[in-house]
Amino acid sequence: MKELINYLLQFGNLNPQQIDLIAQKAVEKELRKDDYFVEAGRMFNDVIFILEGILRICYYNNEGDEITKYFVDENHLLANPYQGEPMTEYIQATTDCRFLIFSQKDWQELSNTIIGWDVIVNKIFQKAMMEKLDRRSSLVSEDATTRYLEFLEKFPTLANRVPLSYIASYLGITQQSLSRIRKNIR
Repeated sequence: MKELINYLLQFGNLNPQQIDLIAQKAVEKELRKDDYFVEAGRMFNDVIFILEGILRICYYNNEGDEITKYFVDENHLLANPYQGEPMTEYIQATTDCRFLIFSQKDWQELSNTIIGWDVIVNKIFQKAMMEKLDRRSSLVSEDATTRYLEFLEKFPTLANRVPLSYIASYLGITQQSLSRIRKNIR
């Protein structure tokens, strides 16, 4: 819980009573490596904060290929930006995961009770959106080697924790190409 509180305090102030309320609403859960947290077509209206592990967001293209769209690791919040609509992607544990989960009802109660909560949450989601745009922009404009080097720079802890096939998919290259790139930059 202290990880979440420290994270929230980067974006605003909370008094001890507010921190206690947040702690009361959070439920800790675990997810085993390769298990799905949410599958496409299912509802996901909760908010989670990852304490340990890595989740990946993926989907299947028209040819049936699995595409990794994004990774979410420790000390990050994850929520469905399209509340009330079924997910179009899968959320899968890339490693064993431990996280805090807030139901939509409890998250709304925090919003209704804690003065300044919405300001904190908006700052968090604005930061996440900027990070996402920054991470994805190089995937469109750079060659494969540069994309991999930027991946290592932006996700320094993921390269040795995530299967190469997921990284290759995220970068939009084949696993063989990624292996060649890795071999050439050593």
